[in-house]
Amino acid sequence: MLVEGNSIRSTERVTSVHRDTIMRLVNRVGEHCLELLDQRMTNFHCRLLQVDEIWTFVGKKEQRLSGREKYNLKIGDQYVFLWLLMPKLS
Repeated sequence: MLVEGNSIRSTERVTSVHRDTIMRLVNRVGEHCLELLDQRMTNFHCRLLQVDEIWTFVGKKEQRLSGREKYNLKIGDQYVFLWLLMPKLS
């Protein structure tokens, strides 16, 4: 459900599984993914890498900010863009 975009709390409501249990599962899966990538992705070279932006919010979503909060750049919608320079392989 999380992969499909559901929140932790909505997953909790639908499955009747406590959110702490869901988060422990998410952390466990993440740790196993890290192990898998560390084992399989060795000596990996690529010439082109496509990256999308990452969106999140800090404190509260942009549409919920009050008049004064809209001027505080540390809260609300936040975007992260990644630019990677790949070394030229010979």
